[in-house]
Amino acid sequence: MAGVTIRDLRKNYGALEVIHGVDVDIEDGEFVVLVGPSGCGKSTLLRMIAGLEAVTGGTIRIGERVVNNLPPSERDIAMVFQNYALYPHKTVAANMAFSLRMRRMGKTEIDTRVRHAAEILGLTEYLGRYPRALSGGQRQRVAMGRAIVRDPQVFLFDEPLSNLDAKLRVQMRAEIRELHQRLRTTTIYVTHDQIEAMTMADKIVVMQGGNIEQIGAPLDLYDRPANTFVAGFIGSPSMNFFAAHARGQVLEVNGASLPAPGGVSLADGRPLTVGIRPEHLELRDSGLTCEVAVVEPTGSETHVVARHGDGEITAVFRERHAFAAGQTITLGTAPGTIHLFDAETGQRVA
Repeated sequence: MAGVTIRDLRKNYGALEVIHGVDVDIEDGEFVVLVGPSGCGKSTLLRMIAGLEAVTGGTIRIGERVVNNLPPSERDIAMVFQNYALYPHKTVAANMAFSLRMRRMGKTEIDTRVRHAAEILGLTEYLGRYPRALSGGQRQRVAMGRAIVRDPQVFLFDEPLSNLDAKLRVQMRAEIRELHQRLRTTTIYVTHDQIEAMTMADKIVVMQGGNIEQIGAPLDLYDRPANTFVAGFIGSPSMNFFAAHARGQVLEVNGASLPAPGGVSLADGRPLTVGIRPEHLELRDSGLTCEVAVVEPTGSETHVVARHGDGEITAVFRERHAFAAGQTITLGTAPGTIHLFDAETGQRVA
């Protein structure tokens, strides 16, 4: 196993720069998720680590080696792709063994590694089958088994669950996390799904527009987002944002007043963006007066979309309320759950 160190990494396509000098430190045995919207550069970054994209500038170090100019076969990595990339004319066992045969490994050692990986992934009874006879989840396990048998220093996953249905995604999420806990191999995982990132990662790297917005543990990003982009991206449903002004320890929001978080010194009249997560809103006697627009009961929770001023607010209630469209409600929150950002820069106000 080995850590991965990325310094001032850049990627250009002609005159267009798509990765803008990023720095990432990934510890030995860590599970790191690269997350962000489509086009943010996360898959390009992963492919540069894998050696599938050339590096324009900066360095990638795996363990003690700078690997910028090494081909993928010499980087001691294994990659699991979104579309499985299995050979349809080969059995499960032959697919898993293919890379080992290319390295001219002995038959006994290949069989031992394939059987071991199959046991870990619950594939032993499917070793003689072809990919067409497998479900989507089973095919993904085969792709993972093909990576495991190589015993690499680093596992790379490129949106491996995006082709699976919702229930199977949840199951495979847990299986990949459990696999990492057993093998403790350094893992870099790309997804656009922030729920996957939150539930699987030791550390999350949030990207936008070829830049890194924030790096941290999942709950650190949830509790203390560095800016409005991270705040809106991490958490489901997304955080609510309101334009506000400070008046002492009071935040004026669309004619309503909310208490400012304690310990924050704010100049009177300072323009701010207030962020409140839907799950932190609750019914109050005073606060933000809203008109209920949509009620979405999910069983364990009730999601409410309400109109406030010219915008909308989403609230999540664990309790069951008999809300009706057109009903007027007042929402508020505890000061400790309010996030403050500078209105101009979008950066968190400490």
